[in-house]
Amino acid sequence: MLSAVTSMKRHFPFSAIVGQQTMKLGLILNAINPRIGGILIRGEKGTGKSIAVRGLAALLPEIEAVEGCFFNCDPEQPLKYCPACRERAAAGALPVIKRRGRVVELPINATEDRVVGTLDLERALKKGEKRFEPGLLARAHRGILYVDEVNLLDDHIVDILLDSAAMGTNIVEREGVSFSHAAEFILVGTMNPEEGELRPQLLDRFGLCVAISGIVGEAERIEIVKRWNDYESDPEGFYKRWEEEEKKLAAKIVAARVAVPHIPPADETLAKIARVALAVGVDGHRSDLVMMKACRTLAAFQGGAEVTEEDLLASAELALFHRVRRKPFDEIRLDMEIVRNALKDRTGSSNS
Repeated sequence: MLSAVTSMKRHFPFSAIVGQQTMKLGLILNAINPRIGGILIRGEKGTGKSIAVRGLAALLPEIEAVEGCFFNCDPEQPLKYCPACRERAAAGALPVIKRRGRVVELPINATEDRVVGTLDLERALKKGEKRFEPGLLARAHRGILYVDEVNLLDDHIVDILLDSAAMGTNIVEREGVSFSHAAEFILVGTMNPEEGELRPQLLDRFGLCVAISGIVGEAERIEIVKRWNDYESDPEGFYKRWEEEEKKLAAKIVAARVAVPHIPPADETLAKIARVALAVGVDGHRSDLVMMKACRTLAAFQGGAEVTEEDLLASAELALFHRVRRKPFDEIRLDMEIVRNALKDRTGSSNS
């Protein structure tokens, strides 16, 4: 069943999540810069994956949308209007409202029509009118599309999600009749590797990936239980105690969105990215592109004017983990020492 989260105060505050810093950072980077390409969170059950995703939505800045539009059209982007908004705009100014971006959860048994939407072929063929029933991709536009247990979805559905996330458009074609609409969203997938793996081709197309596990520190485990008990006892009161932290983090995300375009990909940074990719031995160029986007976004989030080596290290860990070459049945493992050595190597050698 479709679930669009509208009241974020029902969910555990993002800032109150104990540990799992790499997961939280990967989610924040995508919230700042959705062009990074989403994130896949791999981890055993009970490690806070779903809680973090739902809490992230409260940090997203409010957006302006055309009132009454199912597609959540941006009034400042007329070229991306849905057909209904184009007709309404031709008749006069469109009413505008402000709202939070939605979190749309994809059911594990979702069909293709449920995801992309359906066309009324009979109406199109008989009357020449396109009647489109929007799917989940339309609802997720300008928000978050959350896919729990993405590894258990049909590969064809995962392909559709990744294509739409990459292109920012959903195209539905049936018997020579086509319909398209904007579908720009932050794609977040979670999975438990014990239940099966994604095909490498699909894995590679997630911008970032992080592996998390249960926290082993006694003090942190105690703190987790205390915070969860406080939250269950008084959700509103608990949220208010963390409200200031949430506002600060949300403000940093907004500021970083503005700053990212002003942090150029310097030649030295690109050279370091290339050296790291060659040293680790990844295939293709997607890793380089994702690292470039991620390190600039992280620099903006940290309030810097340029990319630092720490930004590169953190970005490499998120962008390369799932792209490392491995043999079948081997565990995914990224040797960060190789990454550090590649960053220090100024010879440009690919044999580091």
